[in-house]
Amino acid sequence: MKKKPTKSDLKRLDAMSDSNIDYSDIPALDAAFFRDARVVVPPGKKQLTVRLDADVLQWLKDQGKGYHSRINAILRAYYEAHQDRAKPR
Repeated sequence: MKKKPTKSDLKRLDAMSDSNIDYSDIPALDAAFFRDARVVVPPGKKQLTVRLDADVLQWLKDQGKGYHSRINAILRAYYEAHQDRAKPR
């Protein structure tokens, strides 16, 4: 897979001072934000072997680097969407 060139003007952005950056759409992080914030540590990962349809795997790889994480995110979204239906063990 070829790396795509960066389309932004990184030199111009690097030279930009903070005073030239528009932060107006970012909400302030006040004391209430930090009082209510919580640290969320994702559960550990386990290695396994899984068989996927070739076209599905190719599509995931075609999306770019990190297809393993993408698979995990897809499965997590499904898992979280169906938590209320889970049967107790």
